[in-house]
Amino acid sequence: MSPLILAVDDEQDATDLVRFHLTRAGYCVETAATGREALVAVNNRRPDLILLDLMLPDIDGFGVCEILRRDPATATIPIVILTAWTTPDALNLGMELGALEYLTKPFSPRELTGCIQRLFGRRQETACPN
Repeated sequence: MSPLILAVDDEQDATDLVRFHLTRAGYCVETAATGREALVAVNNRRPDLILLDLMLPDIDGFGVCEILRRDPATATIPIVILTAWTTPDALNLGMELGALEYLTKPFSPRELTGCIQRLFGRRQETACPN
């Protein structure tokens, strides 16, 4: 079964683009538009990896990352920050809170797919469960 990736971004165009490219690469993708939706989605169906924007309308990405890292049930889920924030402070805080990678928007679909493939260690080819 393909790994499940949760893409968290309040911009529909961004999640649509992520879903398109990662589905083509063989991954299953679910989306959330807010920090609260992300936390509910993680608790309902544990993703294998989270793509997390920092600028969310309720709980920002830093807060989501911190909440997930404090809970032993979610502390080991890999998190990749995918954001328009390009400041060194944002990058440093994201990494301190436990993100494995920090990618900035606009992003290259090839860079995103490659990053995820490196984290999973292989290309995914199997179908997603419904």
